[in-house]
Amino acid sequence: MRSIPLWFALVILITLVPATQAQPPALSGDFAGTLGPLHLKLHLKSGESGAITGTLDSLEQQAIGLPCANFSRSAQKLEFEVPSVGGRWSGTVSADGNTLTGTWTQSGEAPLVFRREEKRSAVDGFWLGSLNAGGTVLRVQISVSSDAAGAEHCLLDSLDQGSMGLECTDVRLAESAFSFSLPVVGGSFRGTLSKDGNEIEGTWTQGGASLPLKLARQAAPVEGKKVEPPQHDAALPPVPLDKLKEVLDQDLRKALEKGALAPATGNGVVIGVTQHGQRRIFTYGAVKEDSLFEIGSITKTFTGLLLAQMVEQGKVKIDEPVRLLLPAGVVAKPDGPEITLVDLSSQHSGLPRMPDNFKPNDPQNPYADYTPKLLYEEIKKLGVSKAAKPAYGYSNLGVGLLGQALAERAGMTYASLLRTEIVVPLSLHDTVIALSPEQTQRFAAGHNPQHRTVHAWDLDGLAGAGAIRSTASDMLTYLDAQLHPEKLAKANAGPLSTLPAAIELSHQLRADALPGMKIALGWHYIEESGSYWHNGGTGGFNTYALFNPREDYTAVVLFNQSSGFADQVAQHVEARLRGKPAISLGE
Repeated sequence: MRSIPLWFALVILITLVPATQAQPPALSGDFAGTLGPLHLKLHLKSGESGAITGTLDSLEQQAIGLPCANFSRSAQKLEFEVPSVGGRWSGTVSADGNTLTGTWTQSGEAPLVFRREEKRSAVDGFWLGSLNAGGTVLRVQISVSSDAAGAEHCLLDSLDQGSMGLECTDVRLAESAFSFSLPVVGGSFRGTLSKDGNEIEGTWTQGGASLPLKLARQAAPVEGKKVEPPQHDAALPPVPLDKLKEVLDQDLRKALEKGALAPATGNGVVIGVTQHGQRRIFTYGAVKEDSLFEIGSITKTFTGLLLAQMVEQGKVKIDEPVRLLLPAGVVAKPDGPEITLVDLSSQHSGLPRMPDNFKPNDPQNPYADYTPKLLYEEIKKLGVSKAAKPAYGYSNLGVGLLGQALAERAGMTYASLLRTEIVVPLSLHDTVIALSPEQTQRFAAGHNPQHRTVHAWDLDGLAGAGAIRSTASDMLTYLDAQLHPEKLAKANAGPLSTLPAAIELSHQLRADALPGMKIALGWHYIEESGSYWHNGGTGGFNTYALFNPREDYTAVVLFNQSSGFADQVAQHVEARLRGKPAISLGE
């Protein structure tokens, strides 16, 4: 447990000397402010005689209930002290009593504004519980908040797995019944709030299994497990493609015996690699070379290429407002700058990761009933205004909107547009959204982290964000086209005539992304290695694709379990090709 400075140790509520006269408006309520990196909560109460009492919380420092003292209020002016930290706040109260604007003094001065928080719901706050999953106890923490409209929101932390800030959807509180879904793992929770408001007893459902989960209210969030950096195997000289299987057989030995690919898991991985024009596909575990997998968010690179294709064909402009591609009346024109097509593909739209109206009827297939109609309702509510300098923010909603908007402009479904502009020109025979009966027979069974078979995911309104299924062979063809678009045989007309230029356009770097990375149209770019990459994750699959024009290689890894194993394998393979230390793929 992290230690707390001594001057944060006192937790006493102090009742203060009454003010000399009543000061409307009353200040009772909860106020929030930020002081540098610290998020503060100020809790005030006004007695009948006008006396003010209060406490202060510093959330990041886990200092809750610090007593405030020596309140002084005159007209719109307010002052108080926090003796346990030697601090003092002084400032003014707005006419409506909702904003406190002033200065914090504590070995220096800094501006500190508190704003009144809306009335909290009965489940707002921090909750902690444990899941016993096959003998493994995992701590689960959720942070719940409600907005001004009364809608509930929550984030889930799997503390012992170091997986933090997973977004909940369909968060509901109806009297004492509380529920939410967690699409990223295909899970959901249903429970009942106790009469005293301090416990929620319910059931966690994931992958067809149901486990009891009791959540207890916490005064402050609990720190998650510090994830240890991965172990690395010693570097080898750069491995040529014809020697790669021999190396991988050894590197994956422990994983095949009792790790991610052990027989009892039902898991399998397909690894496809090209180097200097040569191609190899390797399989390990319970899959075959021609097995189909959900590729999840790698779909976003296809959507980026669709945008580039339609730009090259003169059907859209890359900086065209997305509003102009949507049906008339879906969303109003904003007063200032608005979200463009390139903003959506480069993850700089400012749109949230997921829509607020994402409320799946079936958590096992959460995207199936999210239709274009619901997508348009969400965009109408959110609007399409753009910040002056939008930051990188990964958004399934944004790229899903892009895919639907391009389909609207083309006058066809996203699946038909994908087939017309990319699948047929590149002869990708197994890259589809809807499986044929024959492909269904080759579709790998997806598994959750508990190794249970899960339902496949079907996407409709957000298809452009993650709907595609494919094979290693097709993905290598797609990646080869990325690596050498100049080798594509151009047709005199049609999609193939513009495809080489569209691929090159899709590689142009647009903005900063994650540290050390930039982003093109869908593809992330690692500046140190020169690799373009994207990964994907659904309820039962984990995938990763990359290509490196600088060193002339590509790789794709397809894994039938929702974990990070495909990411590790892909990074391991690339390290072997480059002669670098490689992430260990052992137990």
